[in-house]
Amino acid sequence: MAVTRNARTRWTGTLKDGGGTTSFVSSEIPDADVTWASRANDPDGKTSPEELIAAAHATCYSMALSNGLEGAGYTPGEIDTQASVDFTPGTGITGITLVTEATVPDLGLDEFTKIAEATKDNCPVSQALKAVPISLQATLR
Repeated sequence: MAVTRNARTRWTGTLKDGGGTTSFVSSEIPDADVTWASRANDPDGKTSPEELIAAAHATCYSMALSNGLEGAGYTPGEIDTQASVDFTPGTGITGITLVTEATVPDLGLDEFTKIAEATKDNCPVSQALKAVPISLQATLR
């Protein structure tokens, strides 16, 4: 059965002079303001579509890696993933970098790298974003 999550953004004004507020309808977490300037320049306390994509990707990847490690017979202690989404005005999203560090008892680096790479290719958000290059830096602590 499919699960649907909802967010909404209200925008007023022109692209360069206007602004908006993104509301997280499903979770009811606090609203986030967004402007073109926060997307193309300094965030100045506001978010951007790319930051929201990065948050979704980091979360999904960490969850999927935990599942992949468990499926391979390992118990992950901690997984810390940062996603960076590159945006070029006039071009769009040009790449994504995932940097993950994990603590996994009794797991060697080669096996961890294999599982981490498979997760990069197969986590649901990676699948949705496969139109752009996704790179991974994965290390064990």
